[in-house]
Amino acid sequence: MDIDFRIVLKEVDESYPDHLSPEEVALYIASKKAEAFDEAIGDEVVLTADTIVCIDGLILGKPETSEHAIEMLKMLSGRVHKVITGVCLLHKHKYNKFFDVSEVFFRKLTDEEISSYVEKYQPLDKAGSYGIQERIGLIGIERINGSYTNVVGLPTEKLYQQLKNL
Repeated sequence: MDIDFRIVLKEVDESYPDHLSPEEVALYIASKKAEAFDEAIGDEVVLTADTIVCIDGLILGKPETSEHAIEMLKMLSGRVHKVITGVCLLHKHKYNKFFDVSEVFFRKLTDEEISSYVEKYQPLDKAGSYGIQERIGLIGIERINGSYTNVVGLPTEKLYQQLKNL
C-alpha cells in the first residue's frame, strides 16, 4: 500500500462477552487492542485488527492443540463459512471502527490433507486453523465471495479508503 509503518506488539486479553454477534466480537477485540495504545500515542495512527472464522453461528478462534486444529478443519471441510475481520484505527484518541465479511467455500478435504497441513504448517496461531495463503487455501478453497485480503487477515481495500478519510 506504500505506507510506512512499524509493528508494535502488546499483550491483550482477547476474551469477549458471550452476547455479541460475530461482527461485534471482531470489532470488540480490535478495539481492545487499540485501547492498549491510546495513552502512549501522539499524532500517530494505530491500526489494530482481529479476524474470526464463523460457521453456523459458532466462532472458531485459534486452536489450542493440533488435535483441535484438525477438528476445526474437519468442521469447515465441504462447507461454507464466514471470515470476519474487525479493524480499529486510533488517531488522536478517536476510534474509527469497521469490519469486512467474506464467505469461503471449502471443498471436501481428506483426513490425510487435513493432518498433513496441520503437521507441516502448524496453524495454531490462526483463527479457524488455516491460512488461505498456505497450502490448504491453494488446494481446498473453491471460491470466495468477498475480499481475499480480508480472509488473509486485513481487508486492505477498505482500510485504504478509511486511511484516506483520516
